Amino acid sequence: MGSAAIIVHESVKDPRSELWFAEPAGFTALPLDALLAEPETPDADKLRVAAAPLLDLAPNEMARQQFVALIASGQQMLATLCDFGTVHCSIGLHRDDVGGPASSGAQPLLSLFTISWRDTNVAPRAVTAARAVTAGEGYTDIAFLELPCGPAVLSEATHRAAAVSGLPQQPLLQIHAHLPHPDCKRLAVLTLSTTATARREEYRAILRQVVETVRFENPLGADS
Repeated sequence: MGSAAIIVHESVKDPRSELWFAEPAGFTALPLDALLAEPETPDADKLRVAAAPLLDLAPNEMARQQFVALIASGQQMLATLCDFGTVHCSIGLHRDDVGGPASSGAQPLLSLFTISWRDTNVAPRAVTAARAVTAGEGYTDIAFLELPCGPAVLSEATHRAAAVSGLPQQPLLQIHAHLPHPDCKRLAVLTLSTTATARREEYRAILRQVVETVRFENPLGADS
């Protein structure tokens, strides 16, 4: 098998970056700054320009309004995630070909990958990692890891929306990785969410692949 190509994103040079990682193929990062831009700003103008061709393709005004409503709903969801410390969000699209080749009717699988920061009490990193899953409820399949970036814990949780919420009743699988920062005051939470619960092992392997690449110092050097 040939080696996979590695594309270095321009954000690696961002002086505000506090965490570096490699995202596997099949994920598309959402530009949070552009999607949540304040009105009358350059990023808001870019979003308007990007959406214009899609709006022009709408067959009628009702379809255009529905598209605008979908964008607004997505922005509301992303804003809520950011309120909880989310700094990265990407959508994963993979072909479910575990049972055979794609030609046998494999279906596309969707997932959501996020990275969030969470403040913690000052403590040794291994203790913080353990507390992250023992203090809450519903975590299963807990595994403690020693990664290049330090101690971490991998876990799973399955959620289902309340019947009165009006949301789909499909179970939502969330695979978490809690990685304490070297300053011992916070931790990064990497989460992979999907309704494809039958593929939990495959998604767990994807998240494990990501966390093994995480670094809290620029791996390309300060001058990159």
